[in-house]
Amino acid sequence: MQKSFLSPLDAAEERYYIEQLSKGDLEARDILIERNMRLVAYIAKKYLGSEESMEDLISIGTIGLIKAVSTYQSDKAVRLSSYASKCVENELRMYFRKKKSNKEISLYEPIGTDREGNPFTMADIVESPESELWERVLLKRNVGQLYTLIPRVLSRRERYIICRRYGLYNTRPLTQREIARTLGISRSYVSRIEKKALQKLRRAMASGDGTRVPVSAKSKNPGRTSPGASEN
Repeated sequence: MQKSFLSPLDAAEERYYIEQLSKGDLEARDILIERNMRLVAYIAKKYLGSEESMEDLISIGTIGLIKAVSTYQSDKAVRLSSYASKCVENELRMYFRKKKSNKEISLYEPIGTDREGNPFTMADIVESPESELWERVLLKRNVGQLYTLIPRVLSRRERYIICRRYGLYNTRPLTQREIARTLGISRSYVSRIEKKALQKLRRAMASGDGTRVPVSAKSKNPGRTSPGASEN
């Protein structure tokens, strides 16, 4: 159910809080953001035909609103609400442009954190700590190894989640929320399974497991079939 937002500020109230913000009043900044959330929700509705939920769209739009409040200048000829509309719209459009251009998962995009809280990427799973001269060759070799390891070390559900999260085997990358909806489980549970699966792959890569498996195993596509409800 959509959250109920506070009513917008009138022109006089808006001027007052903008002036307070210019003096460093952070509470005034929060008020300006809160009282413009209806605007964010209104603009976000235009994108409801996309795969993102209304909650996600509002979260993305709110980033634009925060940028608007932070960069607005009181001497502008337009009200903050008008300026914020453009910023919110731009943030949403930028998100969808980026999503469209990133259909193929980037090996260097952060996908989680290790036990020490340090971020790691898919490249951390497949790359070897060799010299830069051989880095590309090794990466290609290890990507092939990764594909052979997936059906060997992961359960059916783990394979499905990893393949669909990162667009492996020419599938379309999905968000954790989309996978959760497909499997009928919570997003947090998808996140836990994903982290466990990535840890399995990292251990297997480190131990060299799967190096003797024919690369032809890569042609199999374990990410196409939805996993059974009983598998973890």
